[in-house]
Amino acid sequence: MRSIPLTFCAVAAVAATLVPASAALAESGSDQTGSDSRTTLSVTPPSAAPGGDVALRLDACGGKEARGTSDAFVSEARFSPATDGGLFAQARISSDASPGDHDIQIVCTDDKGTKASGRVTVIDRDRATPLAPVSAGGGGTAVLTDKEAHQDGPGVVHVVIGLALAAVAAAAVGFRSVRRRRPAED
Repeated sequence: MRSIPLTFCAVAAVAATLVPASAALAESGSDQTGSDSRTTLSVTPPSAAPGGDVALRLDACGGKEARGTSDAFVSEARFSPATDGGLFAQARISSDASPGDHDIQIVCTDDKGTKASGRVTVIDRDRATPLAPVSAGGGGTAVLTDKEAHQDGPGVVHVVIGLALAAVAAAAVGFRSVRRRRPAED
């Protein structure tokens, strides 16, 4: 008796996972923006700071060239054939690009005027900066030199030990000089 409810639950779980996937695949073929569903654009890294570079890779474009524009780029990205197929371009993020998501529009120079789109995220440039100078250089001795620079001179203990040693040395010199001055008693 328990096998019928288990079978029904298993069939329902499989149907629930396959129906959304098939609907998503059917929907991806009809893109409202005019982009070819076979043409894909990848952006590496997907987020960059102003002044940074991003690599753009375009797959399944019919032509040997493409052009990409975005309000985040310094200038138009010009794609050229990559060694392993597809098209490749590099773009620099403008130094005055505002943080957030920016759209990228690609137009292939094939017979169809194939289009693709993507997105790059510009991250905020304001990062924490060091408040103190960085200890660097010296082959790893920077840490030691920094500590040496902050050491104080001799303390009271050092002064007392030094005076005691000086007194012992003075007594030894005095004792020896007195002994040499005595006439020899034969």
